[in-house]
Amino acid sequence: MDMQFDRRAFLRLGVLAGGVVAARAAFPALAAAAEAGPAPLSAVTAMTPVEMADSSPLVTASWKYLQGVTADIADPAVRRSVAAILDNPAPTLAARLADPVNRAAVHAELKAKGYLKDQTVETFLPPTSDPAKATQPFRSAPGSGYASHHAYPGGLPVHVAGNMGITLAIFDTYKTAYDLTLDRDAVIVSQMLHDLHKPWVFAWGATGASRGEQSLAGTGEHHVLSVAESIVRGLPAGMVVAQACAHNHPGTPKDEAEPVAWITAASILAGVDPVTAGLLAPGGETLPLPRRMEGFVCHLGDHDWVLSVPAGKWSVAALAELARERYAIAEADSPQFNAFRNYVFSRATMMGLYETYATTGKDGLAKAVAAIVTPV
Repeated sequence: MDMQFDRRAFLRLGVLAGGVVAARAAFPALAAAAEAGPAPLSAVTAMTPVEMADSSPLVTASWKYLQGVTADIADPAVRRSVAAILDNPAPTLAARLADPVNRAAVHAELKAKGYLKDQTVETFLPPTSDPAKATQPFRSAPGSGYASHHAYPGGLPVHVAGNMGITLAIFDTYKTAYDLTLDRDAVIVSQMLHDLHKPWVFAWGATGASRGEQSLAGTGEHHVLSVAESIVRGLPAGMVVAQACAHNHPGTPKDEAEPVAWITAASILAGVDPVTAGLLAPGGETLPLPRRMEGFVCHLGDHDWVLSVPAGKWSVAALAELARERYAIAEADSPQFNAFRNYVFSRATMMGLYETYATTGKDGLAKAVAAIVTPV
């Protein structure tokens, strides 16, 4: 894997999306894209999500960064496992559930514990035709649901790369400020894989929007499914526990009840006993004791959504208005608008465009988008 893309270079990406001048000054890949010029709307609407992601310098840079961090995992077996997941985030956990008896039993147990809402035996998992093959590449998946953060082709690697930079900065700060010797592999792996099943959950549809997400054990299904996949893939228990803490920490009994529930649900899906597997303490009421700090670091590093969710909503609204006024796209939920927004965001990100809009207004936003897509 290419280790030439360093974290400091990646973190500079945050200031690039607002304009071509900044791109030329700070990041050569985006400068090259700017020199290539904007794409006509007719070409954009003909592109697939994978093509959009692969043509984006920003997505490519994020993807290379994640590959480089993966190559830096010290444990060879874990490094190979993580690389394999990024290469093919297949829902292998679904293999044992292809048997109707197993599937019905798992559904019944999840429902009995209150982890499912209205999902039936047929619908409690995202569809898959082959558990050994990913629904789409990791690099082309959105970072969340279509009305949420990083919802564009390649949003997932951009989101995870941003989280990873923050997470490693927290790790480094804790080492410097408190002289903590945390498990760096656990910190990396938990953050790297915290959203590993978003390619499965948020598959792109024919309209250009991604699949809607269901709830599982009180959170978005992608989280529990990702934890279950890590269990099935045989990742070390401590890393899986830290991964489960991405959505909440174990600092209080009320908070800890959530990762405990997610691990319990994931264990049911994976067909393992969470206590025997070292994922929960004896009795199954808490995480293994004493609680490790790597899960807290993973949780703190996954707070990009605090800003990126509202920025995403505001960016979509501003882009919809611009699409009506300057690109003759009347419907904000149409396939044409979805292709337009997906391409624009994959090049400039939701947060980058919102920053442009917040600092330069509608005219600045229009200029930034015109540098990416032309009306014809």
